Amino acid sequence: MFFNKSKNKIEEYEEKPLGYWEEESYMIVIPENNIKELVETATKRIADIEGVKIIKSDELTNNKPGKIKLSYENEKYEIGYYPSEFAVPEMYINKNYVFKEEEKNKLKNKQATLTIFMKFSENSKKSYHLQLKVALAMIPNLIAIMDESAEKLIPASWIKMAVNSKVIPSSNDLFTVQAVNNDKKEVWLHTHGLCRCGLTELEILQSNEDYYNSHYNLITTFANHLIDQKEKHKNTAFIGMLSNRQPVVATYVSWTQGIKEYEKLDLGSIQDRQNGHNSKTSIIFIYKSEEDEKQGKYTKVSEFNNLWEDNPIFLLSNEETARMKELAVERFNFVKEQAKNKENKIIIKIGLPIKDKSDCEHIWFELIEFKEDKFKAKLIQEPYNIENMHEGDEKWFTIDDVTDWLIYTPKFSVNPSNAYVLI
Repeated sequence: MFFNKSKNKIEEYEEKPLGYWEEESYMIVIPENNIKELVETATKRIADIEGVKIIKSDELTNNKPGKIKLSYENEKYEIGYYPSEFAVPEMYINKNYVFKEEEKNKLKNKQATLTIFMKFSENSKKSYHLQLKVALAMIPNLIAIMDESAEKLIPASWIKMAVNSKVIPSSNDLFTVQAVNNDKKEVWLHTHGLCRCGLTELEILQSNEDYYNSHYNLITTFANHLIDQKEKHKNTAFIGMLSNRQPVVATYVSWTQGIKEYEKLDLGSIQDRQNGHNSKTSIIFIYKSEEDEKQGKYTKVSEFNNLWEDNPIFLLSNEETARMKELAVERFNFVKEQAKNKENKIIIKIGLPIKDKSDCEHIWFELIEFKEDKFKAKLIQEPYNIENMHEGDEKWFTIDDVTDWLIYTPKFSVNPSNAYVLI
């Protein structure tokens, strides 16, 4: 409850029940042509997915969705599906992914689609990967998937690369961060997609156009840590460092309580929550000190604005660092191919062991040349903890040393996550 002085009465804020797209993961599969025959033969193709064993299949009827119970990598899932009709809102095209002109044209009209839904297991990333695999198995000729739970449109080229990869998707792929602004340059950041992972959605209130990018990185990093953390339902994490070397220890508070910290809101107020953002969603705060954390005394993100300016450091989880290396190695052939074009500039992140420590320092090199299974690269930054190596030094490496890469073409930049644009 909240005492409102202007009205001289008690305001009650109530968390609403989860929507269907929050309780389970909903994806709308958009096919290139008719889906009827594909759906009728889908169960066999799902059974052909590596690691999948069909337990039970209930066919689709006029009165209820089809259901497929299966086991996948020692866990059981129930996947439902039903035919639907969908017109892609233009705002979603090219919002989170790049679509080719041909794909855009195919997405313009309302068409028959297939909605696939499932409840995620505790391993959200594995569940998401499985749902993509099932979607592609059911509709091999798909153009795109509208991820309803995360409110994003995904092209077929990205889906096919993800499905055929041995590396599971990133935590970052499971949600989106949306920004709402107004004519006062205020920004309200909020996520979509975390509830299906058994988490709360996250928000930052009273951001603005000057600090929006740092706040975006903050909410994204915190969301990734929550998905990857081993201790589920822990609501606090050390996720970075401010420009004055102060640790960023983020926490979240349910919107019904956190909104009381704000006397006046132009965005994200109770009026903005009449038809949404009123179920399981929480506002991010920061602890100024260890003592504040012990006492549960949190501070609004906006109070740190003067410390966001000089490139604050945001930390990746150990799980995400390992995943990124696996993906960089798996898709390193794109680097070899694009290196043939002299207009491209390629930089490669290498993990170099720190002396007398079991850890590595990950630093960027510019690719010079390939020679059989090796490549030569030049260091483009000064290391912190590597002895006898300095900016400008050249050295030979192998693919085992690679932890990330970035290709700068004349038109766009490519990394392991968006390599689908080169297909």
